[in-house]
Amino acid sequence: MKTLIQRLLLFFIGLPVIAVIVFLLPHYNYLAANLIILALNAVGSAEFAGMLRKRSLPISNPEAVILGGLSPLAVLAGACFFPGADLVPVSIMAGASWILISRIFKAKEGFEDSLNRMAAGLSVIIYPGLFMIWFMKITLLNHAAILLIGFLLLVISNDSAGWAVGMIFGRTNQGFVAASPGKSKAGFIGGFAASVIVGIGMAHFAPQVFPARFSSRTLTGAFLGLVCALAGSLGDLAESVMKRSAAIKDSGTIVPGRGGILDCTDSIALTAPVFYGLCRLLFS
Repeated sequence: MKTLIQRLLLFFIGLPVIAVIVFLLPHYNYLAANLIILALNAVGSAEFAGMLRKRSLPISNPEAVILGGLSPLAVLAGACFFPGADLVPVSIMAGASWILISRIFKAKEGFEDSLNRMAAGLSVIIYPGLFMIWFMKITLLNHAAILLIGFLLLVISNDSAGWAVGMIFGRTNQGFVAASPGKSKAGFIGGFAASVIVGIGMAHFAPQVFPARFSSRTLTGAFLGLVCALAGSLGDLAESVMKRSAAIKDSGTIVPGRGGILDCTDSIALTAPVFYGLCRLLFS
């Protein structure tokens, strides 16, 4: 019951707060929303660094936050100050160069763990930052406010409905995914169905944002919801694999009822590039 209340509070309070920020503060290509994403990415990078350290892949939290934030900062700088410039490749090269060069000056500590340190550094550049930049890129599209809210509704509906349906009907059909034995077939079906319904609703209630160019509105919305539900589920399972490897239950404790920031953004991270790509392909 406590977990249910916490999840409901996050849904009924968190989503409206995000909507207010998106619709009332669109200035400088949604700078306020992007700064929030940047902050979440910083915490998530530190949590991921903690997982890596448990597997003898040493990297400090400050270095992880900086390296993990390079790509999001590049997108933010391009959106606000250098329109049209793609600074992400430059940021990745800068981070990778630092990882390689900085180890040269660690001679007194020995070189035995240098490869592990390099692997950890490259990992935090990629996850979650390189995935979260696509969330930020959505703010650069036409009708960005509606797209952002629609994207979050797709992800949250999949997660929440999957959890609720799994709790009610999934007691006898769990364990078919080794990465997350607690997941049930009923939960996956419920989550996918919710995202499809949300996708169809988006296509019908905002036709100017989600025009049906290749098929009917219903099929277009259903396809959007189905593919995003698949991406979100895979993102959630991928983080479960990471946590199992690190022998931890949650990535952190900052969010009541959910765990850490990575526990909240795992589905978002993998769905964001998929949603962005589908918007460019289907609706641009």
